[in-house]
Amino acid sequence: MKKTRIMICGASGFIGRNLFEYFSSFNNYEVYGTYLKNKPQISNSRIVQADLKNEETALRTTKDMDIIINAAGQISGIGVFSKEESARANAEANGLINSNLIEAAHLNKARHFVFLSCTIMYPSSDTPLTEDGIDIKRIHPTYARSAEMKISGEEQCCYYACLGSTKYTVVRHTNIYGPHDKFDLTRGHVLAATIVKVMQAEHDITVWGSGTETRDLLYIDDQVEFIKKAIDFQKNNFEIFNVGLGRTYSVNELVQTIIACFGKNIKVVYDLEKPTIGSRISIDVEKARKLLDWKARIGLTEGILKTIDWYRQNYNPQ
Repeated sequence: MKKTRIMICGASGFIGRNLFEYFSSFNNYEVYGTYLKNKPQISNSRIVQADLKNEETALRTTKDMDIIINAAGQISGIGVFSKEESARANAEANGLINSNLIEAAHLNKARHFVFLSCTIMYPSSDTPLTEDGIDIKRIHPTYARSAEMKISGEEQCCYYACLGSTKYTVVRHTNIYGPHDKFDLTRGHVLAATIVKVMQAEHDITVWGSGTETRDLLYIDDQVEFIKKAIDFQKNNFEIFNVGLGRTYSVNELVQTIIACFGKNIKVVYDLEKPTIGSRISIDVEKARKLLDWKARIGLTEGILKTIDWYRQNYNPQ
């Protein structure tokens, strides 16, 4: 039986690496991947170096692929987002990658294209927002450029879905965490960075801001399983899905949970001078359950324990 050819763009990154390993576990997939600078330590000749900001490279790299997943891009934490020049450079580079790959999927007549968007375009809300709840005018200015870039990619997916047979899935995922994340205090996401802080702490750790902002946090295994469900069961040529745990935690709750998982007795110090957004992001994930029979399986404590275990066994800071 002919195998389905699947291209994981950005296979050296956090989400891309997990996607590559996940789909490689199935016998019916022939998995390919790209990287830009750092080739992942995977013994597989199907991983190639490609600068997807180049239109011709994107078109050539995705030729003859049945499924294309765009997990490529420059990803940064709040420390980088808060700098205008860095935020602009990130948005411009990612916008080129998105545009090139979305068009390449159409031109190459791929069966399915998965666009990893995010919840960055949602305003603060104490009640869960559906996929129709975006309001870029109400989000924090720090996120404006990246939100515009993501919305542009989503609109391009919708446009091409109307022109051909390629299915396009937009995944508005929440804060993803787990193995292969950037465990880095400058570039890392909030959960990975906090794990590093707690791991290194002897007496206390410093949290940026007051710790009252809330986030929906999703373990990576649930993310990749959602993508498999979308590939297998999406009926329409274009769909947008919120993908998250379906409940929120404050940074304070997150920090205390991580400390408890480590079994440490350390003090939390709040630095109100450091950049923080203070937003409360909550999403409704009912559409994913209704159309794809998907729901997150792994709760926060279980996910943190799994992440800590992987970090202790595998992480090499060099």
